[in-house]
Amino acid sequence: MSPEKKPSSTKLCPVCGTRLSDSATRCLVCGTEFDQNNKTLREPDIRTKRLPEVTLSLPAILGLLVLFITLIAVVVFMVINNKTKDPGDNAQVELIEEPPTASPTITTTPTITLTPTEAPTWTPLPPIDYVVKPGESCAGIAAAFNVSVQSIILENNLAANCELFENQELRIPQPTPTASPQPTATLSEIEQTEAACETISYTVQLNDTLSSIANTYNVAMATIREYNGLLSDTVFEGQNLTIPLCQRRPTPGPTPTPTQLPPYPAPNLLLPADGASFIAVSDTITLQWAAVGALETNEAYAVTIMDLTSEEKWSTTEYVRDTSFIIPASFAPPEGKPHVFRWSVNIVRQVGGSEEDGENWEIAGTRSEERVFAWMNSSALP
Repeated sequence: MSPEKKPSSTKLCPVCGTRLSDSATRCLVCGTEFDQNNKTLREPDIRTKRLPEVTLSLPAILGLLVLFITLIAVVVFMVINNKTKDPGDNAQVELIEEPPTASPTITTTPTITLTPTEAPTWTPLPPIDYVVKPGESCAGIAAAFNVSVQSIILENNLAANCELFENQELRIPQPTPTASPQPTATLSEIEQTEAACETISYTVQLNDTLSSIANTYNVAMATIREYNGLLSDTVFEGQNLTIPLCQRRPTPGPTPTPTQLPPYPAPNLLLPADGASFIAVSDTITLQWAAVGALETNEAYAVTIMDLTSEEKWSTTEYVRDTSFIIPASFAPPEGKPHVFRWSVNIVRQVGGSEEDGENWEIAGTRSEERVFAWMNSSALP
């Protein structure tokens, strides 16, 4: 057996804690010297670099603080100024600083600046100088040049009756071509029914009921309720109701007092145009107007026609239920002389009469505007 080894004695450095042999007199790490009793004889001279010390007085510190606050204020002001500055100015400055040869200048394309081309319009033709011959009238001259009598009166500042004298110098306006009217949209059957239905507005009075209103106008309660969108038969004072008179019951119901039908509006005249001329006695002249609604069995259109050129200035009134009337051949001007006719239309209602006494009519609507037309024989032209 080998002899047991005794552990070697060691000691610790009191400065850095390095383990050394028991006989060591100097620490190999920190350089501390010590005796046999492990007492420190001399600590190592450890030198380190010291930071430079700066000493400032109180006024210097205050001055630096004021300078720092001033710099912060300048930076904030510059940021706010850049945000509120107009971007258009920046763009302008950049455009000025940009060298001319850097890039081509952007210009607006012609397609953007083009304006829509206006539709061509007819240029009015100059008036024609004309000398009045013996026996000529405004209507004959207007028919010869295919213009209206009114245009001759306005062009020459004449009186309304357009009296002329021999060798009078006139300026005859030439007709300007006009585009034909565009066709109007065709209404559906429902729209035509609604447009032709005559209605009246009624304000509910005190003690009125839907039944009494229906009896007054001879219209069914269900019809009034449906036409006004009512949910029940209850009505209140001041309520506005629309009464469809076109849906009155065939058999009149009991009415407390007779109700006068409202007047019709003035019919809108369609053909012929005001101042039109017809140069042949054999021409068929048809007077046309727009319907104002569904007429009752005792109502009709009264067409009034007056010959302004004849010495008697006769007039006649014809009653029709259609919206047109054909001028009879017996109205043609005699001996081929031009005549001027004036016509108008209004609604009338029959109030009585018999076969012996004839029919009695009363006006039931506003009279339409008055129009004139000239009628002459083309053989009478020079």
